[in-house]
Amino acid sequence: MVRLTKIYTKTGDDGSTGLGDGARVAKTDSRVEAYGTVDEANAAIGACVVEAERSPQVTQAGEIAALLRTIQNDLFDVGADLCCPVGPNEETGARLRILPPQTERLERAIDRFNERLRPLDSFVLPGGTPLAAALHVARTVTRRAERRTVTAHAEHGAAVNPETVRYLNRLSDLLFVLSRVANDDGARDVKWVPGASRPSA
Repeated sequence: MVRLTKIYTKTGDDGSTGLGDGARVAKTDSRVEAYGTVDEANAAIGACVVEAERSPQVTQAGEIAALLRTIQNDLFDVGADLCCPVGPNEETGARLRILPPQTERLERAIDRFNERLRPLDSFVLPGGTPLAAALHVARTVTRRAERRTVTAHAEHGAAVNPETVRYLNRLSDLLFVLSRVANDDGARDVKWVPGASRPSA
């Protein structure tokens, strides 16, 4: 159980931070960038939960909010995973790691929600309902968290659990699908019109 009694420690004033295994690294370390951006994604999803709770006009708002709360807990698992380097002889279950069933749960949610959507015939712009716009923000932050995690995996190899990358990849896809659900199942999607704002020649 986590127990926080003091919020500031001053140990990071030199630009370093501690990983979950006790090692000190620079705050610019790719692993820190990765789990820091996961934290940003979690905050963006928290804003989506609040928006869903005050969007009764969105038919699936309650179901979306409940799913996002589960995902917020998962994202703390992702952060904990990235914070603790995978040891060369680490035994299964020795550390909190993201597992394939968590990623598979996102895939099932994507399939379930996508069934109700009208087919896409264009790229969509972030917008429509306030909830859809918030979900697009969360999607783009999650995509950045995925890129940061890919970088960490490239730099640190087996010390970074590759399932964290897969989880974040699926999550960004799910957030896109949910944004369309929040836009009346795609009826209120704002479509991209290529070159629509360009001046005529």
